[in-house]
Amino acid sequence: MLGLQPEVLLGRLLVIILGIPIHEWAHGWMAHLLGDETPKLEGRLSLNPLTHLDPVGTLLILLTGFGWGRAARVNPYRMWRVKNPRTGMALTALAGPLSNLLQAVLLALPFRLGLLALLPAAQADKLEMILFWAILVNIGLAVFNLLPVPPLDGSRVLAGVAPPRVADFIERLEPVAPFILLAVLFVLPMLGIDLVNWLMTPLFNLLIRALLVW
Repeated sequence: MLGLQPEVLLGRLLVIILGIPIHEWAHGWMAHLLGDETPKLEGRLSLNPLTHLDPVGTLLILLTGFGWGRAARVNPYRMWRVKNPRTGMALTALAGPLSNLLQAVLLALPFRLGLLALLPAAQADKLEMILFWAILVNIGLAVFNLLPVPPLDGSRVLAGVAPPRVADFIERLEPVAPFILLAVLFVLPMLGIDLVNWLMTPLFNLLIRALLVW
């Protein structure tokens, strides 16, 4: 596919089969734990990839390593196990990126534990590449989703910990959130303002070094 190495495609496919479904499931499961039955009623407490994948987002992950799943709907006002709906929403939002970080940690264990050395060299090299690319995409998804830009998970986490006036402002942006994200991703870079790269790169590099460099 477009000249990509098979190992790159397999690494990205691993994220499609596990990374995205677990990310969306984690949102739903956290909301469920907090008392919101919306994900359960809508069938989102499943790890079946077909339940969570978005066609365009899936294709983009295969082609570019960047994409998205079908967002799991939750209702913070039904999260009766927390006093503040914003706290419930922040915890639910945080669960998705944390699931990708956990997957990256687990995928890095064969490197850390030296398990790849137990395989024949050719097989070890191929598996190393597959795991490496799966780790990169999972970390990229986690860090990107943690950006405090509506409608990303990071904006909901920020609203959960920010002063009420700041949280009110963030929530008022929700109706135009997709346009804000498009502007941040495409319009600002054309003006020489690459906020996503500036914000993502330090944390992304830190996590890569922590998991894969020793």
